[in-house]
Amino acid sequence: MAVRLRELIRAVRACKTAAEERDVIAKESAALREAFREQDPRYRHRNIAKLMYIHMLGYPTHFGQMETLKLIAANGFPEKRIGYLGLMLLLDERQEVLMLVTNSVKMDLNNHKNQFIVGLALAALGNICSAEMARDLSPDIERLLESSNPYIRKKAALCTIRSAAAGDSAAVAGRDQLWLPEACHRICCSGMQDIMRVCSSS
Repeated sequence: MAVRLRELIRAVRACKTAAEERDVIAKESAALREAFREQDPRYRHRNIAKLMYIHMLGYPTHFGQMETLKLIAANGFPEKRIGYLGLMLLLDERQEVLMLVTNSVKMDLNNHKNQFIVGLALAALGNICSAEMARDLSPDIERLLESSNPYIRKKAALCTIRSAAAGDSAAVAGRDQLWLPEACHRICCSGMQDIMRVCSSS
C-alpha cells in the first residue's frame, strides 16, 4: 500500500541526488496507479494529496485527473476540499476533461446546507473557469451575487472577474451596481476590478 503524505515528503527530503528522488517518485507513482485501479474510496483523498505534492515537484501526474473529479463528486466536505484543490492545481482551462466536472460544480453552487462547499466551487471557478463553464454556470454565479450570506457574495464577486476574463463579460457587467454599496471592501474591490476590465475592453 502507498505511504502517507508526510512519509513521502520525508523520503524525498532524505534523497541525496536527483536520481534517488526520481526513484522514490517513480515507486510512489506506481503505487498510486495501483491504488487508483483498485477504486478504493477510503484513501482517495490521501492519494490525491500525494499526487499534488508530486506535481509540485515537477513530475507528470496526468494519470490521476479522473480521481480528482471523483473526489469533487463525493458528498463530504473533506473529500471535496482536496478534490477542488487538486482540480485547481492539476488541471487548467485548456483541458477537455474539465468539462466533465461542470455538473458537479453546478450542484455544489446550489448547495444550501454548507456555505463552505459553495465557497470551494466558486474558488475553483475563479481559478480555472473556461469560456464554456462561464457560459453554463453564469446564472448560478449571478444568483449567488445576491445571496444574503456575505461570505458567498464575496466569493461570487471574485469569481465573476474570472468569468469576465473567460469571455462572459455581458453576463456579469450588469451586476457591478450591486457591489459598490457593499460594506465588505473585498466585494467592492471585485466590482471595481470588473468595471475596469469592461471599460478597458470596450
